[in-house]
Amino acid sequence: MAQVAELVESAESAELTGPQGSQGPQGSRESGRADPGLGERVDAFVREHVMPREAVLDAGGPEAGEALRALRDRARGAGLWALPLPAELGGQGLDLAAYARYAEVEGASDHGPAALGSAPLLDVRMLLRHGSARVRAAYLPRLVAGELRACYAMTEPESPGTDPFLTATTAVRGADGDWVVSGRKWFTSGAAGADLVTVLARTDGAPSDRHGLSLFVVPTRSPGFRVVRELPVLGASGQWEIAFDEVRVPGDHLVGERGAGLSVAAERLQLGRALRSLRWLGQAQRAFDLLARRAATRGGARGPLHSHQLVQRHVFESLLALRTTRPLVHEAVARLAAGEDAHVEVGLAKVAAARALQQVVDAAIQVHGAAGLGPDTPLPALLRTGRAARILDGPDELHVTSVARRVLDAYA
Repeated sequence: MAQVAELVESAESAELTGPQGSQGPQGSRESGRADPGLGERVDAFVREHVMPREAVLDAGGPEAGEALRALRDRARGAGLWALPLPAELGGQGLDLAAYARYAEVEGASDHGPAALGSAPLLDVRMLLRHGSARVRAAYLPRLVAGELRACYAMTEPESPGTDPFLTATTAVRGADGDWVVSGRKWFTSGAAGADLVTVLARTDGAPSDRHGLSLFVVPTRSPGFRVVRELPVLGASGQWEIAFDEVRVPGDHLVGERGAGLSVAAERLQLGRALRSLRWLGQAQRAFDLLARRAATRGGARGPLHSHQLVQRHVFESLLALRTTRPLVHEAVARLAAGEDAHVEVGLAKVAAARALQQVVDAAIQVHGAAGLGPDTPLPALLRTGRAARILDGPDELHVTSVARRVLDAYA
């Protein structure tokens, strides 16, 4: 345990964004940068091993669990495991700026980050910065190794997800220093298979108060934790409603300071939205590849598809969406990696990436015709992701309003 504590201390003292001025593939892995050819290796892994197993992984259950374990073992053997996680804890140590290009490639499949071990990045960074010594020693090495799975519970059935001040879940501290958490959360990704859940709860005040919210790490085996029901999103699994029925949580499982939950959550949300935008770009590129390949190879009585001007327009508009969105997303990541304010950039990136994914997938389906609606391509699943992306992680309207207000304030 002492050795683990030393590793955690070392990781915490290092800059999580890695060395300044990272240039990606020209650098070395030891310095927190990428090595030449890594992108091609990640791309090949996702296309050759992850994508063919998507139907099994989507279905869930024991077979999906076995498939994921096999993919993770293969990723470790290929030297691709946990690219952005601290080397001191068993990851590859890529800094955020270098990892960004691979996050896009990993994210071409929804299962890519889990298969390649980068999925716990948000939890690892959060606990490194704000977790107690006991929490870091107990959970961080196992999260990086893939032995534990974590989820994040913030929104509630009776409260708008965009207004955390209405949080009704409570955490009451007992005389022994432990906390008792009571409440209900929903649209919690991966909750049914998680070992840990980070939950936002009210430790002071009442709903609508702008203070008194705190974060806790709760082991899901704790008495009183319940998975209430699955919440399919447009027919797809993965989201859950959960309940905390007077769940006892150790005092040192508070994340950050009491009442500072929203500031910790804001750090997590900014990076989380940027990472998801990168993954949506990867999925939009996947849809574009399908669109272009279909247009280039499909023929008919009126000639090949690529000769039709309306098909050419689909190709052009989709490429334009990709090429204009990608710089926005990478600018947001670059500002986060540099420790700069990125609220405007992340808001622009999140909306643009979600819209681009939906637009490109829709065009790809149109060019595929009936084949684009059936089970022989990933396009229906990609369309579902694109539509959900415009609501989850804050609806478009929230980001439009937030970005506009920040921009206008500068002119006031």
